Amino acid sequence: MPTAYGAEFRQDVIDVARKGEATLAQIAKDFGLSVTTLKRWIAIADRKESGAGPAATESAEMRELKERNRLLEQENEILRRAAAYLARDINPK
Repeated sequence: MPTAYGAEFRQDVIDVARKGEATLAQIAKDFGLSVTTLKRWIAIADRKESGAGPAATESAEMRELKERNRLLEQENEILRRAAAYLARDINPK
């Protein structure tokens, strides 16, 4: 069964890891953790501090892409109408 660590302990370990004075493997060994656990704790802390997880980042990117798509569709419609307007003046043989 996994051991539950307190929030203060986790933050202390993350702070030590972020200083970069030792490798993650050494820090994990010193605190009795696995490297995977330490990496996961750091990733979770990074997401909390940035205020945006993967879902938020993807959502912002999706909004930008939808806006760009809408603008391109408008430009395409303008060009299509301009081509139709100019083509009506050409007399086919």
